[in-house]
Amino acid sequence: MRRPGEILLVSTYELGHQPHGLALPLAFLERAGFAPACLDLAVEALDPARVAAARLVAISVPMHTALRLGLEAAARVRALHPAAAIAFHGLYAPLHADLLLAAGASAVLGGECEDDLVALAVALERGEDLGRFVQRGGDAAPRARLDYPVPSRAALPALSRYARLAAADGTLRVAGYAEATRGCKHLCRHCPIPPVYRGRFVAVPVETVVEDVARQVALGAAHVTFGDPDFLNGPTHALRVARAVHARFPALTFDFTAKVSHLVAHVDAVAELARLGAVFVTSAVEALSDRVLAALDKGHDRADAVAAFRACAAAGVPLRPTLMPFTPWGTLDDLVDLLDVLEAEGMLPNLDPVQLSIRLLVPPGSLLERAPGIAFEGLDAAALTWRWRHPDPRMDALQPRIAAEVEAGAARDAPPLETIARVRALVLAAAGLPHRHVRVLAPDQRRVPRLTESWFC
Repeated sequence: MRRPGEILLVSTYELGHQPHGLALPLAFLERAGFAPACLDLAVEALDPARVAAARLVAISVPMHTALRLGLEAAARVRALHPAAAIAFHGLYAPLHADLLLAAGASAVLGGECEDDLVALAVALERGEDLGRFVQRGGDAAPRARLDYPVPSRAALPALSRYARLAAADGTLRVAGYAEATRGCKHLCRHCPIPPVYRGRFVAVPVETVVEDVARQVALGAAHVTFGDPDFLNGPTHALRVARAVHARFPALTFDFTAKVSHLVAHVDAVAELARLGAVFVTSAVEALSDRVLAALDKGHDRADAVAAFRACAAAGVPLRPTLMPFTPWGTLDDLVDLLDVLEAEGMLPNLDPVQLSIRLLVPPGSLLERAPGIAFEGLDAAALTWRWRHPDPRMDALQPRIAAEVEAGAARDAPPLETIARVRALVLAAAGLPHRHVRVLAPDQRRVPRLTESWFC
């Protein structure tokens, strides 16, 4: 197991950025004396030679899309090299343990899994039984604080092959990715993190995060995404990280993710983050209906969301919302209202059109799995989610039409506001309301900074 390439780390999708799900496990394994090879199927073709050399193939599945692609990758690995042990690791793995075992996995790891991944490699090296390396749901919750090495990125594809920052002045900048915390202290019912982390989050040492950023700057990064589920779970730690990074790289910009409630509660911290280089913040607004927000247990209400829009705008850090317009509790009137409020608050230029197409996923193990009021229609094994039916047939008919419009807009590289205008026309037509104009930015107007890969799960 110690020869180069006898462990193969595979990633399929990580929101368009260089995969942390390779860089961090690679660092743990290298520190333990292993020499893994890496393969990122988001930007590389599956290499039969790398598969053939591997005794252990570890597939990173931090999100829903990655898991679907990971299952396809595992089938191809199994066909090329039937004797290789296959492990799945990451947030989504323990939620689907039985499915992954049925697909031929020897190990399923989640949560703070990197030490377990090293132990798995040692066990395989010694010919030991791998049964103890199967974790399900809360079994994957972090048990002890890890000794984090600096993520290892030298063997990964170049940063220039991944999403870039589209800055307000129209330039594109190479973007890196780092994490200052893992897990989350909140229990939003639709989120895949609570079933695994159980309301815990852990902080990565400041010096480790700064060194990770420094190595990416050396590789060409002019911007970095802090991909923590919530950068402000620990606001003091977040500010320490941002201050240290800014002191070392004053010209570096960054973006981060934070809950609406944290943006409202920590207005001064948001303003300081802007001074330290933050150019936008992503926040899971999800809806403006208090009924929907309560059902999701988001921890904020409509008034909080509007307050967050205004606080971030005042601080000079545009809020880029993620949305979930299609849930069992949301109505067509809610969707019309959402678009009206976003326009009134000047938020439409901040919006990625794909956010208007998102439909609630309820994967096995979700806190919503047995929620009353959801018309479940059975498990869709291929889509890795429970199927559900909306009480208003117009909503079920509208969602795929919006998704198709968004996909068509992306294919022709349409300006986001143009696509949003088309989506709004679909929404108003479905509601039987007259068309309302959405202003499209002129080519010379400043745009809201965004990454060239839209946020998606």
